[in-house]
Amino acid sequence: MRAPTKQLLCALFCLSAATLVVNAEIYYEENFDDDSWENEWTYSEHAGIEFGKFVRSSGAFYNDFEVDKGIQTTQDARFYALSRKFTPFSNEGKNLVIQYTVKHEQHIDCGGGYIKLFNCDLEPKQMHGETPYEIMFGPDICGTETKLVHVIFSYNGKNLVMNKEIRCLDDIYTHMYTLIVKPNNTYEVLIDNEKIQSGELEADWNFLPPKKIKNPEVKKPEDWDDRKTIDDPNDEKPEDWDKPKLVSDPAAIKPNDWDDEMDGIWEPPMIDNPDYKGEWKPKQIENPNYKGVWIHPEIDNPEYKSDDKLYLRKEICAVGFDLWQVKSGTIFNNILITDDIELAKEKAEAIWDPRYEGENKMKEALDVEERIKKGLDIETAEDIEFVKDNKEDEDEEDDEEFDKVHDEL
Repeated sequence: MRAPTKQLLCALFCLSAATLVVNAEIYYEENFDDDSWENEWTYSEHAGIEFGKFVRSSGAFYNDFEVDKGIQTTQDARFYALSRKFTPFSNEGKNLVIQYTVKHEQHIDCGGGYIKLFNCDLEPKQMHGETPYEIMFGPDICGTETKLVHVIFSYNGKNLVMNKEIRCLDDIYTHMYTLIVKPNNTYEVLIDNEKIQSGELEADWNFLPPKKIKNPEVKKPEDWDDRKTIDDPNDEKPEDWDKPKLVSDPAAIKPNDWDDEMDGIWEPPMIDNPDYKGEWKPKQIENPNYKGVWIHPEIDNPEYKSDDKLYLRKEICAVGFDLWQVKSGTIFNNILITDDIELAKEKAEAIWDPRYEGENKMKEALDVEERIKKGLDIETAEDIEFVKDNKEDEDEEDDEEFDKVHDEL
């Protein structure tokens, strides 16, 4: 009887797993596999702004020349506004996962790397910095002070900035950013598939007014003494305390060529007085009337009203990049919007791990090759082989690309 029982359990498990897969939804996915993106995405034509253009590229260093191609900003000191609409959806009762990759290979000094989700009111050709959005998520860098991950939600017509600060990565390699919003009003932020922040929406954003407020009917008693120490009434300032801060330099001598009529009356320069003791203050003693720190009593806030659907986006209809960059070169790729957390994690692992490793390997080879070209010392003999092997890989990719183009012709 055991075998049939095991088979039944296995069948039920497989059916359950299949049901989960069927129920999982990918609302939108974009890997920029070919040049068709230019026909599917729309540039803003909002008046008065000079927008920059994107090109499909894998950048100067990569793991896979074709697979790693995303869209790259190409013009310095430009606004960028590019969006795409898709079939509307709501995340009611479901998880919402927003995930994509960013590569700032230009050593970005000041510029955005975030993504925005919009409802169906978006007019792509009129999108600009003040266009309403549902969610804004991703890195923003400017100088040494601003290096953060934005997580901004629209709520009742206001854009709510997170109360916590999440630091972003500012190197030149690809990184995967993931935002997870759950129907229990909690969230997670992941970078490179590792959780770096999480919590409750109500606690970490000012969606709602505070539950408690200070009781307006109560004031601090006038006789409440919250001074822990007071001046000692028996302490008196010494008679010899008051000395000037500066005194004439006794070692100074009037110059021989000093003319009182021409130069004025000579006065010696001033120096710090070694006897100066500073401002006198009486000693402190414990205050016998000290009552402690007064705490203002609180009451329930009559304006507070709970909302169990802070997570809810009633309609998401478009995704876009609305950015300013001083130095261009950022590559965006692998956009995924889904309700399946595990699927997003699996895709992130499959995409980011090999790409990050490959980018580092190729960048190191390029750096060694550059040192050789400049006649600089290289660190090890392995560096030469590293460059040689990388060059052979590039030649093979170039040959494959030539054959592909030749066959098409």
